[in-house]
Amino acid sequence: MFRSVLTDKAEPVKALYIHGPGGTGKTTLLKECIRVCDECGVDHALWDSRDFEPSINAFLEFLGRRLDLAEDEDVLAALQTVSQRFVLFLDTFEMLQPLDNWIRDEFIGRVPDSMMVVLSGRATPSTSWRAAPGWRRNIKPLALRNLNSDDGHSYLSLRDVPDDQHESVLKFTHGHPLALALVADAFAQHPGLDFQPEQTPDVIQALLEQFVEETPGPSHRAALEACALVRATTESLLKTLLAADDVRELFDWLRSLTFVEAGPTGLFPHDLAREALIADLRWRNPDRYVELHGRARSYYLQRLKQTGTGRQLALFDFLFLHRANPVIHSNFDWQTAGMLRQDVMQESDLNVVLDMLRRHEGEESVKIAQHWYRRQAQNFFVYRDASGAPQGFLTAFELNSDDSSEKEIDPAARACLAYLEKSASLRPGEQATLFRFWMDRTEYQRVSPAQGAIFASFLRHYLTTARLAFTFLPCDDPAYWLEGFSHADKMRLEALDFDLNGHRYGMYGHDWRKRPPSVWLDLMARLELSGDARTAPSLQPPPLVVLSREDFQAAVRTALRTLGSFTELQTNPLLKSRVVADQIDSDVSFAEKAACLQSLLTEMVDQLKEAVSDEEVHKTIYCTYINPIGTQEEVADALNLAFSTYRRRLRKGIEAVTELLWQREIT
Repeated sequence: MFRSVLTDKAEPVKALYIHGPGGTGKTTLLKECIRVCDECGVDHALWDSRDFEPSINAFLEFLGRRLDLAEDEDVLAALQTVSQRFVLFLDTFEMLQPLDNWIRDEFIGRVPDSMMVVLSGRATPSTSWRAAPGWRRNIKPLALRNLNSDDGHSYLSLRDVPDDQHESVLKFTHGHPLALALVADAFAQHPGLDFQPEQTPDVIQALLEQFVEETPGPSHRAALEACALVRATTESLLKTLLAADDVRELFDWLRSLTFVEAGPTGLFPHDLAREALIADLRWRNPDRYVELHGRARSYYLQRLKQTGTGRQLALFDFLFLHRANPVIHSNFDWQTAGMLRQDVMQESDLNVVLDMLRRHEGEESVKIAQHWYRRQAQNFFVYRDASGAPQGFLTAFELNSDDSSEKEIDPAARACLAYLEKSASLRPGEQATLFRFWMDRTEYQRVSPAQGAIFASFLRHYLTTARLAFTFLPCDDPAYWLEGFSHADKMRLEALDFDLNGHRYGMYGHDWRKRPPSVWLDLMARLELSGDARTAPSLQPPPLVVLSREDFQAAVRTALRTLGSFTELQTNPLLKSRVVADQIDSDVSFAEKAACLQSLLTEMVDQLKEAVSDEEVHKTIYCTYINPIGTQEEVADALNLAFSTYRRRLRKGIEAVTELLWQREIT
């Protein structure tokens, strides 16, 4: 394009406006344009705008010296006498921001047809540039972006980077030219390098120096790192991440950075800047990274507990925070995320949904879906594009062991209900969900916009469904999902696999009573932050036990009886129950869990004063277990009670304590 406008005398161009983030090759491009000028015999000058003061006088003085003008000569008037082709290159144009209006309205307007100005900077042309007279005719914008995949591979090959390293390099750099050059330098200096961003801090530091030449202070650097961690930064989120009361100045500073953009939901950095900052932070200060990650996670979880439209955005932000999680990273397309919106399926959508199902699974699945629709239409969800057309769908059916029709019609439901009856009985009020059908309109159960939205719906269901006990997830290709679903703590339930339409479908499941959402989220974060999914077994907290009401009461009775013995308490099943897991970290010793259980039982006995109207019941159980004064006979004598009365009150107290704990266990 430059060669064309340089030699086209019929349609003279006054200015080229080249813009792009730091490191995309603007200066390199200018030098190539200078080579073209030399080939064509065109006079030129290259200025770095950092070399002079951003004032009109300094600019004209600089230009006057280049044109060999006398000190008192009118530079703008002298420009009109320039008859030979001449190109003025102004690099780092963002440094001349104070002169932006003057250069556009005065200087370029006075440039003769024989002269062309090439501006190169990080900032995109403002609306004032686009509104300027002759914008389309006399000024050509050129946006520089990252290299595409083919060009990235070609460059790495030219720099002798091993072919087997290309994908990891391109994945990290996103095709950013400077980053590719720096990584190639690292390979040249260290033959045999296995590229890992965290293991090449010299490359990361060079990138950071390109993006952030100098931060005003440590609080600004902390704000920049926080902004890089999350999808979009608001003032309220920044306050949480930095544990600060007033972050307005820091927020405004972030907003002023050329590689930080302002979107409808907050500030976000250029992709490469984000990756460079996070990789550097994880290498330089991993504890700080973990701390920021935890604060962001807590912030989003609080938002998820709220109702209203903000919950969907909080869910999206939560998923982005965990984008390094192998399951999310490999199955969630961030380029298309947010393109689709979830909606309860309308009757007018039914034929479209059934056509999807017929194309991907066949007529038997269509008949099963029609049966479910007659019974649980409210649990069909579609994912609509901007026009409102369904691009995918999901079903989340509530399993009911009392209804035999599902067992007869649907082999998946039949297998799941049999499993619940035999191996994971539901307790009163608990719910099990079968995600029976889930698919994208064209890609079925592979990475796609709809599948990303479906995975987000799974997470929302886990976090917001009251008394959720079990979820089942059938899939077309269980081997394809094995690594990802295992990492996500889903059990491979091969005994529940079923045949339909001449195809074998696999089943995965999760018992949320054994690994509740709070414990599961902590596990997912710890696996992600460990940086290596292969360490998963050592990081996983032990699963919880799911006690029946009768077994739970027996365990409470035993715990009260052995309350004073840490040795015996350490073998109590309650230590592996949710009621204790919610009170203490999963990786502590059994002695610490026993101490927690002891404290919890004492708390429950104290609550009896309010839970039961009979003060004597509280006194009976307190003197028997919390502050024992002897055998049961001795306690009865001390309380001046007949032994039968004492036993009746003690039994009532144990039942009351059990009920208080049981409600904590199941809600």
